This record gives sequence, structure tokens and C-alpha cells, in this order.
Amino acid sequence: MSEDNDTTGKLANDGLPPLREVIATHGLSAQKKFGQNFLFDLNLTGRIARAAAPLEGSTVIEIGPGPGGLTRALLFHGAKNLTVIERDPRCQPVLEQISNHYPDALHVIDGDALEVDVTTLGPAPRKIVANLPYNVGTQLLLGWLMQIDQFASLTLMFQKEVAERVVAGPKSKAYGRLSVLCQYLCDCDILFDVHRSAFTPPPKVTSAVVQLRPKADRGTDINLKSLAKITQAAFGQRRKMLRASLKTLNINVGELLEKAGITETARAEELSVADFVRLTQVHDEMAAS
Repeated sequence: MSEDNDTTGKLANDGLPPLREVIATHGLSAQKKFGQNFLFDLNLTGRIARAAAPLEGSTVIEIGPGPGGLTRALLFHGAKNLTVIERDPRCQPVLEQISNHYPDALHVIDGDALEVDVTTLGPAPRKIVANLPYNVGTQLLLGWLMQIDQFASLTLMFQKEVAERVVAGPKSKAYGRLSVLCQYLCDCDILFDVHRSAFTPPPKVTSAVVQLRPKADRGTDINLKSLAKITQAAFGQRRKMLRASLKTLNINVGELLEKAGITETARAEELSVADFVRLTQVHDEMAAS
């Protein structure tokens, strides 16, 4: 699909008006309160859709479609059961136009994605593909991670700083709670960067598309809520040694670290994902005894 720079009234490759014309017709502008940055480049939205392929046969879910640039790409590249969640009422007429162009393929939910259990939106396999609003992207991802076995893949655009946190390794500045949770549960890759000029209005930062694919075998099965609690305590005071930062767990920290084979003077950023898994196992064994 070609870049949507046309404002002459010609149709785009999918048979719908160019996005810039749609925006002008409906008087839409990106609003900060919705965390919006509109994508006009159909080369880019097509690339994101292809990265999530195959789409046909899956329940595809998009968050914050806005005027529908990525929505159109997902439908054009094979999605037959696409549900989008949009809380901006100004975008509803545009999404309805797309829905009419792809009968029975697009379902629009008027609501807040933070309040929607996306696992109820259709049968497995489920794929989330989204240019996430910057202000709630990490919060949404953390919620989906707690239900990760309900998804086949997550193909998400974040500001690059968040994308780097997803894939970061120990002893790096970006390594943190999000890194541990994502990498324990999924195979994670940054697919490509997206320059700020691709958006309207341009954000102040570069973005990146990340793909998370749930691991079929995580090796050791642990309680995700416990892992989340331990990583939150450890990285919540990341400059402190673990013997201090883990005190909020209300457990004998010295015994916990000794049984897990981790030195008391270590800091959270020094531990591998496997170390945190072992900490979680020992923590739950101690809590149950």
C-alpha cells in the first residue's frame, strides 16, 4: 500500500478515501487527553499488519484506532474478525464508514480499553495489534501479561524507551520489572523503529514496534502475581540492595535470599530472569509453610 499523502479525493488502495481527507471531512485532530498521535503512512500501517500475520482465522483486537489507519491495514491484510476499542466519540463515524466497507469483519466498542477484558471479545487464537496510547500503554501491557496464555501474539507500538525496557537484559539501565515479566512469559523482539515524523502531531520521541509471542514452555511454572509483587518490590527501590528493597514483602528476606542462592548485597538490576523465577518459587514455598 502506498503512503497516504493524497488530498485530491482519489481512493486509497483499499477503496476508501485517503486518511488525510477523512480527517478533514470529520474535523478530527489528535487530542492529548486521549494520548492520540495519528498515523497517516499506509506503508507503515501495512508493515505493522504484516508483522502480525497471518490475521485470517484469528480474533484480532486493536486498541485506540482513532481515524482507522491501522484498522484499515489490518482488514486489507486479511483480518476477518477485528474488534477495535475506541473511547473518543469523534472517531465513531469514521470507524462506522470502515465497518460498512468491510461488512461483518469489523466490530467497534465504544469504551476504555483499561476497563475491557479483551479475552472476551472472541475465540482463540487472539492477537492484539495496536499503536498504543502513550499514556496507558505500559499499564495495558501489564494487564495482558497476567492473561498471556489467552493470546497468540501481541504486536504493539510504544515509545522506544518502553520498547527497550521490554527486551533489556540485566545490568542495563532499561532493565526492570517490565523486562522480567515480559521475558519470563514471552519471546520478545523489537521489529523496527518508527520516526516521530510518521505521526500527526509528531511526538517528541521515536517509537518502536515490539512483538511478544507467549512461550509454549516456560520451563518453571510460577505464580505470576507473586512474580509481579517481587519485581515491584525489587525495582521499586532499584538503587538499594535486595536485603533492603525486599523488606516490603513481609518475609524473612535473609532466609529468602539464602535459599534462592542470591547474595544479600545484590541489586535488582543484577539478577537474571531465572534469578527472579527462583526467588518467586522460594518466596511462595516460605509463605505456604
